[in-house]
Formats: sequence, C-alpha cells, structure tokens
Amino acid sequence: MATDKKVVVLEFEKPVHELEEKIKEMRAYTEKTGMDLSEDIKRLEEKAAELRKEIYSNLSRWQRVQLARHPKRPYSLDYIERITGYFEELHGDRRFAEDHAIVAGLARLDKYTVVIIGQQKGRDTKSNIYRNFGMPNPEGYRKALRIFELAAKFNKPVITLIDTPGAYPGLGAEERGQAEAIARNLFEMARLPVPIITVVIGEGASGGALGIGVGDRILMMENAWYSVISPEGCAAILWRDAAKAPQAAEAMKVTAADLVDLEIVDEVIREPEGGAHNDADAAADAVKKAIVTHLKELMKLSPEKLIEQRLEKYARMGAWVEKG
Repeated sequence: MATDKKVVVLEFEKPVHELEEKIKEMRAYTEKTGMDLSEDIKRLEEKAAELRKEIYSNLSRWQRVQLARHPKRPYSLDYIERITGYFEELHGDRRFAEDHAIVAGLARLDKYTVVIIGQQKGRDTKSNIYRNFGMPNPEGYRKALRIFELAAKFNKPVITLIDTPGAYPGLGAEERGQAEAIARNLFEMARLPVPIITVVIGEGASGGALGIGVGDRILMMENAWYSVISPEGCAAILWRDAAKAPQAAEAMKVTAADLVDLEIVDEVIREPEGGAHNDADAAADAVKKAIVTHLKELMKLSPEKLIEQRLEKYARMGAWVEKG
C-alpha cells in the first residue's frame, strides 16, 4: 500500500491513480503554458473511468477486506454526524470506566428519536491509542448494555454500527470479564423489546462485533467484511502463514454478498464507486436511507412480535442440508 500525507492507494488501485495523476499534471501544464490538451485529457478521463469501473466491479474478497480497512474510510462518528440531526453522547458503564472504542448516545434520525451505538477507530497514532484501535474493553460492552437498557426503558429503537478488528484481548480485559460482557450483551439484545438495526460499516470481527451485533435487521456495507475470525488469523491457524490471508478470505466467504446468500445479512448497502472513503456523504446517505426504510417496517411491530421474529431469525442461521 502506497501512502503520503493526503493519499492512500491500495495496490489494485494504482493503475487508476496513475492515470488520475497524469490528468492532473496535464491540466496544470495547460494552465501554466496555455497549450490546449483538452482532447488528450478527455481521452485519459474516459480511459480512467472505464478502468475504474472494471476494477471495482470485479473485486476479490481480499480486496474488499482491504477497502474495509482503508484508513480514510468513514467511521461511526463520521456516519453519526452525517445521518443525524442531533446527537447527545453518553459516557461510562457506571462500573469501571469510560471506553472510547465505543461511542453511544441519543440521536434524531429522520423523524425518529433513536439510540445509536458504534465502534470507533482513530485516524492517527494519537487518536488510535485513545480509541484503542477500535477494540472495545469489557467496560465498552457494559456501556453499550447500559444504553440498550435505556432504550428499552424509554421505548426507543436501537441502531448499532459495527467496525472493529475484534474485542481487546489484553490481560486487563480478560480479568474484567471480556467474555462475560459480550455474552451478556448477546443475551440481553436477543430479548430487547425495541427494534434493533445493525449496520456493518467496516470490519466485523468475531465476538467483538457480535457484542453489539444482535438485531432484527442486519445491514452491511458493500465493501465491509464480517466473520468469526480475520483472514490473517484463519490463515495463521490453518496454514501457519498469515500471508495466505487472501486465500483464507476466499474460503471464508466474508463479504456482504456472501452473507446475504448465507441468509445472515438482510441487505447490502451499495457504496460510491471506489469505496465509501471516496464519497463519505453519498455513503452516509445510502446508510440513512436503508436504516429509515427498515425502521419504518419494524416500528409497526409489537415488542412481543419483535422478540419472536428476532429469535426465529437467529435460530434459522447455520441450518443446512447435505444432498446426495
């Protein structure tokens, strides 16, 4: 991956990036000299558009994993800022500490007052340390649980945004009951008497994602991934070689399209061409539209019906029949 202060270019994006840089150079030369290069620029723009369409319509699973991890990709707070008219962040689990890897609060989404909970990464070294690289501790999941209970008390729907490489695996997290905190959230979300919509906006890794991921509707961004383990982790276990992550990603079927086929995810949210990082506003508009559409349907159901359908949804997952 090539980087500079402003641009991050993935390996498979280089051909398009090189053409775009050439176009910029030609435009700058035209401004400087007055020479008319409009025909050449137009030809290169058409070539770049064709190449961009060809690349992004034929992405491998591993390339989608790379896009999900793109450092310029919108994170939870970026979406919250764009899709809500108001957001009041709430802090702390009332037991141990504030966890900055999970953001939560009350928000106004379209005509609905909702509770939003999301996993948050950082953009640079300082903010990544502050956000613990998007890896929540037990207190983060317990903060989320406190907000879930608040939503139930005041009958407000819940929106969760998943984007984590996994729950934090440190000694302190284990001592404070990381597994219990996640398990408790799974149990309580399963019987929460309000609508729950979950959106996988980037990485959805293991129990760290599931800790806020039980919902009536599971939506997933086109270039996100969702799995019990990362491709690198799977490759390290199976082949003792993390470099075989692309092979693992193909076998694991981690993409949104795969998970719709497996009836785990309910809808794929299309991203702007080139990924959500190329147009965060358009990506946020698509996310908001999808959430509101499903929210309208779920708000018509009684608490009893919501819980019944939610339990049936998860009971169906993983069922399969071997023929022949």
